[in-house]
Amino acid sequence: MRQLVKSDTASPKVMLLEAAKEVLLAEGYAGLSTRAIAAAAETQMSQIRYHFGSKEGMLLALYEYMTEQLIQRQTRLFTDPEITLSKKWEIACDYLDDDIDSGYVRVLQELIAVGWSIPSIGEAVSSGLALWRKLHIDLAREFQKEYGSLGPFGPEDIAALVGPLFIGVEAYLLLNCEEPDLPLRQALRRIGDVIRHYEDQVRQP
Repeated sequence: MRQLVKSDTASPKVMLLEAAKEVLLAEGYAGLSTRAIAAAAETQMSQIRYHFGSKEGMLLALYEYMTEQLIQRQTRLFTDPEITLSKKWEIACDYLDDDIDSGYVRVLQELIAVGWSIPSIGEAVSSGLALWRKLHIDLAREFQKEYGSLGPFGPEDIAALVGPLFIGVEAYLLLNCEEPDLPLRQALRRIGDVIRHYEDQVRQP
């Protein structure tokens, strides 16, 4: 495994988090150890204990570190009044590949699985997913306010479907399941086409 390039501007804590992400992406949770993380960060294992207390503490910090950045990004997008809802969906679909490339999707999926047996990890992931759900609820309410009825679906119903939809697609993509008869990315973008149809209807005189 390659070692992280040291940065004069990165704090020791951030360096360790980036190292933990690198090891997790390369080896999975089964191969994640404080020794491997320390080696990737070119530091001592005592630094992990000092900053995070344990491997579990480091995982919690890594998830918070990565999620916070993406929540901020998504909040800026979703609250921009100059961007139509259909365009927001399109950009969110673009972000999917960005988040796969950055490793966030793999880290999230790893921690979801870990969370089944380690309650503290499960609670952290659940709390992070709740932040995404709030953004989706707010966006669905914006859509309802601007375009009217969502049929039998309330904003909470829409949010309850959107989050699991993306997580499911991400899981399929990580397993390289996308095929001509399973066009995952295309299907996601088709939802944006449906939203655009509603927008066009409202704009018609």
